[in-house]
Amino acid sequence: MSEANRGLNLVALGGGTGLSTLLAGLKCLVGDRQSDDISIANLSAIVTVSDDGGSSGRLREELQMLPPGDIRNCMIALSEDSNLLSRLFRYRFRGKGELGGHSFGNLFLAALTEVTGDFTEAVRLSSEVLASKGHIYPATISDVRLVAELADGSIVRGETQISASRAPIRRLRLEPEQCLPLPEVLKAIRAADVITVGPGSLFTSILPNLLVARVSGAIGESRATRIFICNLMTQPGETDNFSARQHLETIKNYAPEIHFDFVIVNDRRITKEQSERYALEGAHQIGIDDDLLDSVLDQKTQVIRASLLKGGEKVRHDSTLLARVVLACRDQTCAQPAKPA
Repeated sequence: MSEANRGLNLVALGGGTGLSTLLAGLKCLVGDRQSDDISIANLSAIVTVSDDGGSSGRLREELQMLPPGDIRNCMIALSEDSNLLSRLFRYRFRGKGELGGHSFGNLFLAALTEVTGDFTEAVRLSSEVLASKGHIYPATISDVRLVAELADGSIVRGETQISASRAPIRRLRLEPEQCLPLPEVLKAIRAADVITVGPGSLFTSILPNLLVARVSGAIGESRATRIFICNLMTQPGETDNFSARQHLETIKNYAPEIHFDFVIVNDRRITKEQSERYALEGAHQIGIDDDLLDSVLDQKTQVIRASLLKGGEKVRHDSTLLARVVLACRDQTCAQPAKPA
């Protein structure tokens, strides 16, 4: 059976807005048989669980559960019914009482976790409720916290405090360091035809997944097409003044086993108004004015530049365009000689 006929196993790794944006585009290509293009047979998301802020952080502290926020966003992105149910899961309670600020989707996951006694099972059942077009796996079920050593030598614990520190990060680690991934995570990686990393916050969405024991090693050993999707903007407090190449170099420092076959970079400049507004927050566009990716770390890595911006005030990837470029990378791989065993 040809690859186009059987469809691809695609694994997307990350967290935050970036991962859910990508998934929203990829879900439209699951089982798509309307053309001769390669389609997706199985779509899996591996999601970071180090969030400790907002509604997720409160539930984490009160109920000793994994933070549900990023996983909830992925469930909504993969939902086949994007109307009432997904609107309900997005709903955030107003007011200043105990419910104020909580997302209904987070509370639903929390309640289902209490009922089943298993967060992973709660995610699976919630995905069924939303008619999800993919599988969602927390990278680990361990109660992990991010710990950062800053440039001045101070130690900061927790994703929220790390992002708020506004100081360069010298080293990042998980606590406990020897946390193990779900078996389903490794199984999905080993079966993958395509693995994407990013977009997402480099230190608080992407690296936490790669720091889970055996995950980066499994990606490195995989025969899949491995794709890094570069962020559109720097993130104040995490990647101030980072170029696209520095994002790649940082991942290489933490996960030297991973070789990327492709790097996807947006080549459309944001508007002057957007540039000025984001500059007030200390954020700047990535991949436009720096040419460092023209000499990437690995000469076998191909840089794919494409117009990937979504319209609107906020600088966001267009999920449909991004998903199509991801699958186009796989098309290019299929046209090349097979990787050696």
